[in-house]
Amino acid sequence: LRQANKVLHDAKDELRAKGIPFNEAIEVGAMIEVPSAALTADILAQEVQFFSIGTNDLIQYSLAVDRVNEKVAYLYEPAHPAVLRLIKNVIDAAHKANIKVGMCGEMAGDPSFVLMLLGMGLDEFSMPPQVIPQLKYIIRSVSFSQAQEITRAAMSLTTGKEVEEFGQAKLKEITG
Repeated sequence: LRQANKVLHDAKDELRAKGIPFNEAIEVGAMIEVPSAALTADILAQEVQFFSIGTNDLIQYSLAVDRVNEKVAYLYEPAHPAVLRLIKNVIDAAHKANIKVGMCGEMAGDPSFVLMLLGMGLDEFSMPPQVIPQLKYIIRSVSFSQAQEITRAAMSLTTGKEVEEFGQAKLKEITG
């Protein structure tokens, strides 16, 4: 990341020297898609202006499960407590460094997780357009403190199945 920032700095210097206009305030971000990046988010946050959590790969690499391999795909578990803890770690590290954090991947557009992610403090959700109305409705149906309480409760559960069932129950309770 530091090397990439150096290359960007050098490119900006070259553009300035040649009098070529460019966006001086271009933001640099980091995709958080592997456990090592999630666990060192506090370090990476010092080098960027934002994070984007790529959940599809983060889940796959965290759980050592190839989601397209039909023999083990059933083990791909977005609600796994380890995955939730990694995501929370990234969000907390980003906010401590005063940078925003977004999420792309299937989890960001899944109604079962939206309340938990909101409660973790996720700043931006990237999702397919067709789910925007439903997720907008869900997000508007709770206060931030309610979402935080849901997150705290979900984070205390010990299995992905428990988290998934809890998320579904809370979603049904809130949306009717």
